[in-house]
Amino acid sequence: MKAILKKPKSSAYPQMIALGYLILIITGTTLLFLPIASRNGISPGFINALFTATSATCVTGLVVFDTFTNWSLFGQTVILLLLQIGGLGFMTIITMFSFLLRRKIGLKERELLRESVNTMYIGGVVRLTKKILIGTFLFESVGALILSTRFIPRMGLAEGLYYGIFHSVSAFCNAGFDLMGRFSENSSLTLFTGDFVVNFTIIVLIIVGGIGFFVWDDLTKNKYQFKRYQLHTKIVLSMTAILIVLGTVSFYVFERTNLLLDMTIGESIMTSVFSAVTPRTAGFNTVDTSALTPGGRLLTMVLMFIGGSPGSTAGGVKTTTLAVVLISLWSSLQNVKSDNVFGRRLEDNALKRASAVVTVYLLLVFVAAFIICATNAWIPLEDVLFEVFSAIGTVGLSTGITSSLNTIGKIAITLLMYCGRVGSLSFALLFTEHRVSSFIQNATEKINIG
Repeated sequence: MKAILKKPKSSAYPQMIALGYLILIITGTTLLFLPIASRNGISPGFINALFTATSATCVTGLVVFDTFTNWSLFGQTVILLLLQIGGLGFMTIITMFSFLLRRKIGLKERELLRESVNTMYIGGVVRLTKKILIGTFLFESVGALILSTRFIPRMGLAEGLYYGIFHSVSAFCNAGFDLMGRFSENSSLTLFTGDFVVNFTIIVLIIVGGIGFFVWDDLTKNKYQFKRYQLHTKIVLSMTAILIVLGTVSFYVFERTNLLLDMTIGESIMTSVFSAVTPRTAGFNTVDTSALTPGGRLLTMVLMFIGGSPGSTAGGVKTTTLAVVLISLWSSLQNVKSDNVFGRRLEDNALKRASAVVTVYLLLVFVAAFIICATNAWIPLEDVLFEVFSAIGTVGLSTGITSSLNTIGKIAITLLMYCGRVGSLSFALLFTEHRVSSFIQNATEKINIG
């Protein structure tokens, strides 16, 4: 009887989610490997299919070849479905079918849901999932309709609507996949640099998809009463606003005599805002990424590394992780014992978890960079670093080296994308969660720090 009633260990849930994403990637790889998925009717090869399926499932946007030029309608549809499932989380999709079939959601599924959407409480997780599904449908539908008004005049009714849907889903899921290869291969949204409607719609979809589902719930409950928001929501909104403002100003300063030189003031500001938002972690670009100044590249890599917020469609180490590190740093400089913000004290192990996340991500970045440099020696180091930061942050921006990577390089990037997506949900927890509790502690001894 005890064995039957025994609860699964909490550490098993992240592993189950990681396995779920792996199964989804394998399924996508199998479908994209079929000749029917390619526009020319020839199989793209296993590695290319695996890379694309991983990029779509992990809502990254890095591609070995242009999505429109090389994938048939069947292949594009597979990619779109992987984007949607990967962005929302496969457990959310499974729960949606449970709703439709009027099937009861069990305790184990609720715990998996809590882990999948990265909310702090199991209570109300089913209600939150309903909000996620309804909110996603509404935002993506409105975004698709708005984008269609700009695409239909160029492409016709049917194709314009299809492009609106594809790019709305891709933006909301922070993926960065595009079909603009119809006009110019790997051009992303550079044809719409001066289009306010397209830029603003994509920006809003990226931000809404990237702030996190827990924040959605808090905002719908407390509306505009900032003081009533939970601490998590306050930190997410504050960090998001700070990063957008600082990113916009910094991008303008770095690129004002380069990419922004021939633009009007309005276009320069719009491009700067877009370029501050999309690295966290959407992957669209309205300017040539390979032509960025060194300062612009460094700024983009920093934003890619930070990413969006927990429990969202975005990747990266997350805004809350950065906030915890900065708050703890400020407390140390002031010689304050506890880490306080917005009139609240952070839990004691917050810095430990945040440090673990940052350390794991950096280790993965540098290991992958070493592997790629060793096997693709002709690629400049700055391009390699840009690529690996883009992969681990599930961003999708590239300086154009993705297609030139050899098999080892593609595998390294594939693993980074997978770790980056799973990491945003559970990868870091596998390293930080205490498996065995012990009341015995070793003797303390001091070491010099710094």
